[in-house]
Amino acid sequence: MSSQLENKKSFLLGAGLAVMLAGCAVTPVQPATSGGATSAPVSPGVALPAPVLQDQQPLQVSPPEVSAPVTPVLPPTVPPQVVPPVTPAPAPARVAAPYSSERDGRVLLDRLLPHGIPDRAGWHSDIINAFTHLKLPYSPQNFCAVLAVAEQESSYDPDPVTPNLSAIVWGEIEKRRQKYLIPSLVVDAALAKTSPDGRSYKARINALRTKRQMNALFEDMVRELPFGQTIFEHKNPIRDGGPMQVSVAFAEMHVRGWPYPYSYKNLRDEVFTRRGSVYFGAAIMLQYPMQYSDMVYRFADYNAGRYSSRNAAFQAALGRVVHRKLATDGDLMLYENKMERIPSGAASETQKVLLSIADRLHMSSGEILRDLGQEKLAGFGQTQLYRQVFALADAAAGRQVPREAIPQIVLVSPKITHHLTTEWFARKVDGRYQNCLARGG
Repeated sequence: MSSQLENKKSFLLGAGLAVMLAGCAVTPVQPATSGGATSAPVSPGVALPAPVLQDQQPLQVSPPEVSAPVTPVLPPTVPPQVVPPVTPAPAPARVAAPYSSERDGRVLLDRLLPHGIPDRAGWHSDIINAFTHLKLPYSPQNFCAVLAVAEQESSYDPDPVTPNLSAIVWGEIEKRRQKYLIPSLVVDAALAKTSPDGRSYKARINALRTKRQMNALFEDMVRELPFGQTIFEHKNPIRDGGPMQVSVAFAEMHVRGWPYPYSYKNLRDEVFTRRGSVYFGAAIMLQYPMQYSDMVYRFADYNAGRYSSRNAAFQAALGRVVHRKLATDGDLMLYENKMERIPSGAASETQKVLLSIADRLHMSSGEILRDLGQEKLAGFGQTQLYRQVFALADAAAGRQVPREAIPQIVLVSPKITHHLTTEWFARKVDGRYQNCLARGG
């Protein structure tokens, strides 16, 4: 009987604390996931491989049960296929041809990598290895893109410090304690428990300086608490990390379609290493086929998600068609899990507007939803929906409207104390990118 009471007490103390800690970590800025090209990081004629993933199929979204009424098709006032006067897009900046050999790539990277950074040789090795295994061209633009993001996110610190992390964690613990009406004595007793590294959980929270430390702390809680694996699986609140602040979810998705070159025990832990963060950071930013006119759009995608700059331009074009200002956040649908492209079931503003002009698009509801399901894929730019919306927008403007735009997103996180946006991030990284090119690109 005494043993049963003791086990029950341990479970209640542990479960109560872990529920609170699940919400106490810093909410990261998505590179997430989930990752502009210079004038395209890949030079003309150089194929850029992309992972072939099982989930990269258009989403199957069922159209509404009530179909739109059948109406005789009359010649439209503005035919969707009208080709408006085209203003040629600005010519991309001249892109240096990438080096074909790893040896030449090493020489180029050595010229671009800043001197005086911590473990410069280690950075050089991890970047070259990542490019080689991902089959990315050794070009000044590609190298400088990775270096600029690493400098912006961590100043080349392999385990970057998050200011005031302990205070943030304690504040979240107290909010959760009050929300769930858990007595302070329960919290204090659980935090006083000795953790696997020999310190109490309270001492470890007070000493927190990095996301890597917080991730390890939470992993210990999951392993040590009764039934922790069952109750808290997939709920580690640390969602990105490492010197390039890479999404754990992206890493998990990427390895399903492209083999990770290093041996490892825990993929989540790899994201917090320099080699893993550089590898997955380069992959999410450069290993997808999007030819932007300027690298700044790829930096915006790194923060907001792949293809977000293309999709934000699509939203702006749609707004022009319906004479309304629409959100240009780069998300055309709402998701329960954006990285896995699992829709929430609710209709986004963009989706509602598109369905409302189905007749002008000469598309059925089912056809619109079919094409929307590709909005996180390269193929969306070749869909009927994409072409029809831009044809109407170009005709309304009397010129070709932009096909790329930086998403307008406000960044929200407990560690952010100023008004920061995706555009701010992209411009800051672009400044570092230009400085890198000046060093020898």
